Amino acid sequence: MNLIDEKRILRGTMLAWRGSLGEDERRAAAHGLLEMWRLERPVQTPAVVSGFWPMAEELDIRPLMMELANQGCQLALPVVVAKRQPLVFRAWRPGDALEAGVFGTLHPSPKREVVEPEALIVPLLAVDEEGWRLGYGGGFYDRTLEALRAKKTITAIGVGFNAQLVPEVPHGTSDQRLDWLLTDKRACAFV
Repeated sequence: MNLIDEKRILRGTMLAWRGSLGEDERRAAAHGLLEMWRLERPVQTPAVVSGFWPMAEELDIRPLMMELANQGCQLALPVVVAKRQPLVFRAWRPGDALEAGVFGTLHPSPKREVVEPEALIVPLLAVDEEGWRLGYGGGFYDRTLEALRAKKTITAIGVGFNAQLVPEVPHGTSDQRLDWLLTDKRACAFV
């Protein structure tokens, strides 16, 4: 089996698992994620931090984003500008209106300032103990992390449900590792 097929199969498995979660489990996980952040703090605040607006069955990071805003962080949300291009990050504050983007995403208005994050909170479908992440397959975060890391030190924090930690994520040469994992039950740095 090739890399593309291995990723496709794992994606399908994780999407099905995540889709089976109930609302009570999701609320508890969002609360647990915030508690894990408070225990470990993978990023010194204040900082410029990019999050994401949760879609479909992703773990709801909005409580964490509120916490970061309260700690003085400049927040941003990612914007897909074109296929095969890195993401752009627009400034965002809790309460700002959002606009519909591609793939069902929501992002700040084009009128908002473009910022360069020091830390990125990255969605995932699966992650392994070496920090290899499986996303949706567009490669946007991999290209973005590669471009940002070529300029400066950044911290990439993968965020998901604890059960999304799997023994092994198939990865290739264009995949970028995460620096941290933050779930509803753990926070750990990848060495």
